[in-house]
Amino acid sequence: GVKLRLGVEEKASREVNKRFFTFQEKHRPYIILKWAQTQNRKMASSGEERLMITNAFSNRLVHKWRSEEAAIMVGTNTAIADDPALTTRLWSGRHPVRAVIDMDRRLPPNLKLFNRKYPTIVFNTLSEEAEENLLMYKVSREMSLVQQVARAFHQLNIQSVIVEGGSMTLQSFIDAGIWDEIRVITNNRLIVPDGIWAPELPAVVLHEEFDLMTDTISIYHPA
Repeated sequence: GVKLRLGVEEKASREVNKRFFTFQEKHRPYIILKWAQTQNRKMASSGEERLMITNAFSNRLVHKWRSEEAAIMVGTNTAIADDPALTTRLWSGRHPVRAVIDMDRRLPPNLKLFNRKYPTIVFNTLSEEAEENLLMYKVSREMSLVQQVARAFHQLNIQSVIVEGGSMTLQSFIDAGIWDEIRVITNNRLIVPDGIWAPELPAVVLHEEFDLMTDTISIYHPA
């Protein structure tokens, strides 16, 4: 004889637990694509020197974002060009599992990614093996890489991933339609005449937007 009301605050509840629901219903992690761009939508300059786009406040925010996700991933070119540590050193919190796409195993072993301090996954086409804090996960060139990576994260029980790769890696997720959130940091004062274009936004809905000094942070959801 107890009366029940179903669906109370259902939308808010799903938002709070979006990683869990995505993992259970879509059999893949909740995927966040993140990049920084100049005012004229460039992610990097055309030269070899690394282009610093975001300010110190935005950098700390990015590390906070990292602490909130289970894994973080970059592509081969980003790993070589930036040698990122992919940790939360600018924010208190746990470090995410690190992942990198290195199809031909051409990344040098002295990169910060391979320091064995934290669990690291290398998606490649050559071998599948596990050592201390390092997992070589074999993928195929004959299948969609994005789908294989998403499935691999699900098999490894990783419920969320933030992708901080270069333009090609990010665009591949967009083109495959396998993403749940896009976070773009735009430096409103920096213009680079020649450089690498940021990915093309798909059909999106602006979920949130705010400023941090010179930077604007825009968070998009699928339309």
